[in-house]
Amino acid sequence: MFTGIVEELGEVTAWQELQDAARITVRGPLVTSDAGHGDSIAVNGVCLTVVHVERDSFTADVMQETLDRSCLGALRLGSPVNLERAVRLQDRLGGHLVQGHVDGTGELLGVTPDQHWTVVRVGMPDELGRYVVHKGSITVDGVSLTVSAVDRSWFEVSLIPTTLSLTTLGRKVVGDPVNLEVDITAKYVEKLLAAGVVPVVAVGSRA
Repeated sequence: MFTGIVEELGEVTAWQELQDAARITVRGPLVTSDAGHGDSIAVNGVCLTVVHVERDSFTADVMQETLDRSCLGALRLGSPVNLERAVRLQDRLGGHLVQGHVDGTGELLGVTPDQHWTVVRVGMPDELGRYVVHKGSITVDGVSLTVSAVDRSWFEVSLIPTTLSLTTLGRKVVGDPVNLEVDITAKYVEKLLAAGVVPVVAVGSRA
């Protein structure tokens, strides 16, 4: 699990095509400082398993399903990527609970700078629209964001300068693809309701 709070910007230093998979090497001194074989690191919001660590870089295998569902296949040597290590139970939950399981890809439709923030509009697949709500959480390329506006086929987020400078979102332009992960809670609620189960939320009790 992750929180969607990017720890550092990494860089793709190697990409090897395999049969029904790919092997990617990413430079990231911070996230590799305590990484070992089998650890999880999110790369642009995709949870990858570390298979090798060398100095300030780690290598991971990306299976075809992940390449088909995410934008990782569009990465090239030198591409910047958002990196986050898996959250520990004692860590602060700065964003929201993120699985690192991308639900689909979106496309940047508009970037509108303002005095204190930048409004970014992202187009999304029809099947994801029902999970996105105003003021709800969504993960874009591994970044936990709050939805500031939403329609059937797009949503908007407002990015502060810190987010723009410390993540790949500040380098995106209209037409660029992004990885999307919706809030897992919405999908669980949908399945329960479809099965005729009414979720019960405990809000506290008095003796």
